[in-house]
This record gives sequence, structure tokens and C-alpha cells, in this order.
Amino acid sequence: MGLIDSIRRWIDGETTDDILEEAAEHERPRRQWEEFLVKIAREVEACMQREMFTPPGGPTYIPREYIVYLSNDDDKDWQGDKRRGLEQGLFHVLSERARELAGAVQLQTKSFAIELRVDGTLNKGEFRVQPVWDETETGHTMVTARPAQPTTAGPAPPTPPAEGQPDGDDTGAGASEGEITVVRPRTVELYSIEIWREGVRQAVVKITKPEITIGRGSRSVEVDLPLKGDAEISRVHAMLMFDDQGRYWLTPKGRNPTLVSGREIPRDQRTIVQPDEKVGICSFTLRIQPK
Repeated sequence: MGLIDSIRRWIDGETTDDILEEAAEHERPRRQWEEFLVKIAREVEACMQREMFTPPGGPTYIPREYIVYLSNDDDKDWQGDKRRGLEQGLFHVLSERARELAGAVQLQTKSFAIELRVDGTLNKGEFRVQPVWDETETGHTMVTARPAQPTTAGPAPPTPPAEGQPDGDDTGAGASEGEITVVRPRTVELYSIEIWREGVRQAVVKITKPEITIGRGSRSVEVDLPLKGDAEISRVHAMLMFDDQGRYWLTPKGRNPTLVSGREIPRDQRTIVQPDEKVGICSFTLRIQPK
């Protein structure tokens, strides 16, 4: 985090020190990777500044997404934990810069995304940054500049279950031409989940599978419990498992925080959730209700 803060200060001109020279003086083994991250972060900042514009009488606009193209060799080098570190570092720099810009001007764009891709024409050590202005669904998770706050929900009149949700009674039979009766397996309700947003209960969904996925979903990624209308939610933001001992286990998968009773749960860390405990996923709050 110290390196990331140094990058931000260097980009903003708050210091004249060359952090690459400082890294060389310390002779740290990871210097080459840190140097590469600094170069990309600086180019993303430059791209943001080039593309920024303010129409007369209107707010300032900034691209919603930045695609960083790497060479084939660099893409192979940046895999696994290193790739995640690069993405997290870039997300941090971009969100920090966006927050500071928002303090000086009115920004139309409130959330941003970064995607790493490959350009076979680039040589090792080369990269390029492409801004994306298109506001159509890209399938990428928008990383907000604001600090995460636990989602709260207050009492509200109950609303009917969302259309299309299973009602737990799909037992039926049909006859084929050979007069063989085909009996579908009975759908058993294990528990239900209340979905709240901004203090209003949106739906009560009956769950019939021991393990479900929760998220925004997309055309290519289906989830068992879709949460629509919030681009900060990842396509697959969390997984919820109901074990044979009646316990509920939540595993965050998204870029933005997943909260349990206001406490952020680290990504990929499985944690137990009690019934009626508040699970915050961006602007939504979920509550597990046993059968």
C-alpha cells in the first residue's frame, strides 16, 4: 500500500521524487514488476486527463472503462496472484484519483472499471490504454470511488415474491405416447432469502438448491439469485451454501465488498452466516429466512 500511495502522489505531482529510483536504491527483488505497474498507472491517469471534458453548464465526463492491452509475453508473466495484484493496484490508483477529482468538480461518471487484454502486435514491456465511453452493458464490474458503507434495511410492508420465482410445488406428471407416466422430482424448499434495497423489501425468493450463486449475472453468466440494477455488483459476487447440518456458508467472489452485519468479508474466504443476519452486497441487503 505504501507503493500505491507513492504512485498516487507521483501522478498528482505532490512529490518530485522518482519512486523508480527509490526502488532501485532499495534493490528490492520485485522492482521490475512495481516499475511496470507504475508505468501503466501513469498512462491510465494521462488517458483520464486527455479524455476528460466539461460541456458548458454541465458536469465533467470521464470514460467509464479503461482497457489495458499487454503483449503476449507480459500477459503470460502476469497470471495468478501477480495479475490480481496488478488489477488491485490499478483499481486503487484509479478510484483514488476519481475521488479526488470528484472533490474539485462535479463528475457525471461515478464508477469505473479496468480490464486487461492481449494485443499480439505489442512487444514485451509495451502496453497501451484504451478508454471506453460506451455505456451499454459490458459485463464488467464497476469499481466505485466512494468508500464502502454497510447497507442497512428498515421495516417495510411486505411485497409479493418476484414473478418467475419457484413456489416450491412443481410436482406434476405427464404421459408419453407409450402411455408411460413421467414423474418430475418434487421441488423442495430449503429456505428463503429476503431481498432489500434502500430500506424496501424487493422480493422473497425460495431457495431449492444447497449451493447457489449470487450476483448481477450477464448474457453469458447465469446466477441463481440475480441482483439487477447495480453495476458495482460482480456478475458472480458471492456463493451461498446450505450444509447438511443446517448451517449457511457465504463466500465472497466480487470486486467490491461483501458485508456480514457490517463487517467486510475477505474475498474467497468462507464464513458462516446466521439466519436473519444482514448480508450487504453493494446497494442490496439479503436476509436468510429458515423454512
